[in-house]
Amino acid sequence: MTAKLVVFDFDHTLYDGDSGGHLVKWLLGRRWWRAAAAIVASPLLLPLVAFLPTRRYGISGYLWIGTLGLHERRDLDKLIDLYVTQDAPRIRERLLPKALAVLQKHRDAGDTVLVATGAPPELARAILDFVAHQDLPVIGSLSRPFLGGLVTRDHCHHENKMRMVRASGYGPIDIAYSDSAADLPLLLAARAPVVVNPKRGRVEMFRRVLPAGTPILNWGCPDRGGDSVPEQLHEMP
Repeated sequence: MTAKLVVFDFDHTLYDGDSGGHLVKWLLGRRWWRAAAAIVASPLLLPLVAFLPTRRYGISGYLWIGTLGLHERRDLDKLIDLYVTQDAPRIRERLLPKALAVLQKHRDAGDTVLVATGAPPELARAILDFVAHQDLPVIGSLSRPFLGGLVTRDHCHHENKMRMVRASGYGPIDIAYSDSAADLPLLLAARAPVVVNPKRGRVEMFRRVLPAGTPILNWGCPDRGGDSVPEQLHEMP
């Protein structure tokens, strides 16, 4: 029997929150002038972040302020390791046990499991190290040097997430798990999409555009929508 390809989003799917946003906030907080520059730039950057077509540019602006003085992508990897070490207790609390149980069931079944995230892949890998999934393949957003800092070169988001998955050599997707409307290309490409921890205001949209009977579940994010799952029940499609 051929192994299934199962793709998990990371933020609000395996991790309760925006992992990349938490990292950038930490990067900005390292120096007072970085935080001040981010506040000054926010009237420009926040509207860019709010809209899908311009989101990459807004995120790049904050990342550039947070990394000004870095010249290589590997320098960011070192900072990611430092951040994960320093913030380890809170990061561990944000990992979602129900999600991790489903992920482990897929691995135990012999499925090919891939994490595709808008966060830097090094960040998702470092966080997954906490729960012994350091060998999972991760596709994520890539950065590049720009004017003394780093900006997002390839944002693993929306249609571009699917392009990056295909470019990495993966074939048809059997099951996809995500919370986000931005991941509709991923969910629609999957034979069996599963929506987890969606924003409450997006639930009806998912019901309308995804196949009838698509599970819409809550895996432990109290401020999010979806049907609650009993503690010991972790069903897979």
